[in-house]
Amino acid sequence: MDLNLQITDMSGARPEHSTVIVNFVAAVRKQLMNSTCYVFSDNIQYRFKTDGGEDKTVIPDASINCRIMSRRGSSFIEAPRFVMEVLSESTENYDRGEKKELYRQQEIDEYWIVDWREKRVEIYNLDYDENGRPQYYLWKTVTEDNGEELKIVHFPHLEITFEDLFAEVYGY
Repeated sequence: MDLNLQITDMSGARPEHSTVIVNFVAAVRKQLMNSTCYVFSDNIQYRFKTDGGEDKTVIPDASINCRIMSRRGSSFIEAPRFVMEVLSESTENYDRGEKKELYRQQEIDEYWIVDWREKRVEIYNLDYDENGRPQYYLWKTVTEDNGEELKIVHFPHLEITFEDLFAEVYGY
């Protein structure tokens, strides 16, 4: 049995990190009621096969999954449609590197990288290059200056404001 887990030095998340996750899940949860999709916080595992055939297990900070029946035990085995990672000093390189690459390989439609320290959201949209390979393209960077442009691209009926996402982070 090959678990191939990624070990990172996490001494506990900063309250602001957790606050952003809770804010996102709270804003989206009720809007997904009575649908086939669910929003999950950072306790849900996904098990994937890499392009190289390795088994990888990841736990995104937040995800929207419309394939909730595809699981083995407590781990989902099919990719969610949306993933959000909130940066921390100990995981930023992993979130921007290996995790982003794994999400691309799994063809996850949308990937948000949220920096609570800078109050910035990078929205990456999956599309295909001229060779038909999935690629992430930076769709938009949202800050306080253009906060009204924050939206979940692949779930246009869901609403979350910039202020709601960063509520209780540095005085919102």
